[in-house]
Order: sequence, then C-alpha cells, then structure tokens
Amino acid sequence: MKTSHQEQELIDVLEVIDVTDVKDLIVFNDDFNTFDHVIQTLIRVCKHTTEQAEQCTWLIHYKGKCAVKSGAMDELKPMREAICDAGIDARIV
Repeated sequence: MKTSHQEQELIDVLEVIDVTDVKDLIVFNDDFNTFDHVIQTLIRVCKHTTEQAEQCTWLIHYKGKCAVKSGAMDELKPMREAICDAGIDARIV
C-alpha cells in the first residue's frame, strides 16, 4: 500500500514529465518582410523586449531561422498563428 508521501512523489514526477514536453517556436527568414515588421511582431506577439526582438531578427536574417520562444504547445500555438497572420513564416518544433 502506498503512503500519501509516495503518492505525492509520483504526482510530482508526472508533473515534471508533463512540463518537459517543451517545444520551440521557430521563425524563418524570407525576402518579403522588413526588419522593423519582424521586430514589431515579436514584441507584440512574443512579448519580447526591443533588444530580444532585434537579436532574434538578426539571427533570422543571417542564420535563416531562430527559436523565438520555447514552451508548451498550447502556449505557442496562438503565437505561431499571430506571427503567420502577420505574414511571417513560423513553425512549432
């Protein structure tokens, strides 16, 4: 028979397993969107600071893509949709 302490430990382990299912929201480079548009979109959608958004935008430009946010799928999905609605290619991986 399991004690309450053992049951709590199992619950804690299951919660950790659930939290570790972290995904990345990746934004890809294109030849259409301006730096300012991408920066403003990241600030609005991902709640980035100006500096974070600028750094991500430079990485997108030079590396072709950048993980702009990490988190659970249900948190990232509306962000991805908003970024795509702004005309920017984004995927969750």
